[in-house]
Amino acid sequence: MVKRKQALVMFSLIAFVAICQCTKTDKAADVTNAVSAEEEVSADQLSMNAHSGLTEQGKNIFRFDTFGDEEFWSGLLHIDKAIAGAANGGFGPGVSPATALAVGLKVDVRALPPSVIAGINSGSIDLNDPATTLALLKLNAVVGINGSFNPNGSLKAIGITCASCHSTVDNSFAPGIGKRLDGWPNRDLNVGTIISLTDNAQPIADMLHVSEPTLRQVLSKWGPGKFPAILFMDGKAFRPDGKIAANLIPAAFGLRGVNLTTYTGWGDITYWNSFVANLEMHGKGNFSDRRLNNPSKYPIAVENSFYHVVNNPDLITSKLQALRAYQHSLDVPEPRASSYDKHDAAKGKGLFLHKAKCASCHTLPLYTDNRLHKASDIGIDDFEAKRSPTGKYRTTPLRGLFTKAKGGFYHDGRFAKLSDVVDHYNRYFHLHLSWSERHDLVEYLKSL
Repeated sequence: MVKRKQALVMFSLIAFVAICQCTKTDKAADVTNAVSAEEEVSADQLSMNAHSGLTEQGKNIFRFDTFGDEEFWSGLLHIDKAIAGAANGGFGPGVSPATALAVGLKVDVRALPPSVIAGINSGSIDLNDPATTLALLKLNAVVGINGSFNPNGSLKAIGITCASCHSTVDNSFAPGIGKRLDGWPNRDLNVGTIISLTDNAQPIADMLHVSEPTLRQVLSKWGPGKFPAILFMDGKAFRPDGKIAANLIPAAFGLRGVNLTTYTGWGDITYWNSFVANLEMHGKGNFSDRRLNNPSKYPIAVENSFYHVVNNPDLITSKLQALRAYQHSLDVPEPRASSYDKHDAAKGKGLFLHKAKCASCHTLPLYTDNRLHKASDIGIDDFEAKRSPTGKYRTTPLRGLFTKAKGGFYHDGRFAKLSDVVDHYNRYFHLHLSWSERHDLVEYLKSL
């Protein structure tokens, strides 16, 4: 069994989404994986999946399966002890529900019994007490975090699931507490702050060949809604311009028919789910990609044998088909009718299809042509593209943009607003769009 020398510190990444990228990649030539390449799922296949229970199985995997990653999050990082706090058998002050909500964790209101809801409303349940967090974990109410408990009721271990990054809630009960919204990117989640709870950061610092204070400084700079998936492959924490090299958490909905599910087209959804579950969530499975066996490009991956991981038993590979079925069942959420101007959006659609040339890459109905594009073709730097095996950016599907607005647009949030994106392309492609045309185009994008 090939073991990783040190552990990664990342949360799951299933479907990287930026706002523009466009030439197909030869996945069969470049990727050696434990699972087959993506197959296009037809409506009939989806119906069969649903009928057979595969989609429901995938839903449970997405929401609750840790793939055995407790060994990392609890065994190595001791995040369970940090959550419990010294008063509950751990260390430090502990993590209260108020603190957990402040760093972007969410609570599923449907997992709360009426007595708990009444207690929160009346104030008899203390949201500033870490013991309340433990009670919520026992109810399986903290989205994306699974806790296991000893017979005496103390917290034994925690693990993370896909939902930690790729679900949020509708805030119907209170901010951060509501009904689950699976597939939505959790742009409130401060991954760096959560990882910083560890009292054992030295193994991670050693893996990256930095001091522990330097590591903690880097973690503090990721900010809400971001993490750097490739840092623990290539060791690059900063961009050439000095900015942190961390990307926005993507959505996991609307992926049916989308062949490349990352910002830079690393592979199809099944490949990336395997990558994430093994190398970022730190689950126990099998994974192989010879592209990572490149010491000049991916020195950290080579040092830690991330290009070929074998575990027995394999807790991941057998679940990938069902996980894909569930992700493919997640439709794109519709924006509120009041969130955009319908008349202006109708004019914007004409511009999108013709004068602004957006549809030349963002082809309807998926709003992507499933291709890769050189950085120079879209007018941005190639730093993130060169970190991938493709060296390019993929054409991103644009629907549901309203769910991805927090933190900005593109892979790294470099454009704060949709108007900034439109202005960028107007300048770069010399489109000569007037102010009103740019406005209409933004309204159309908001309607997707």
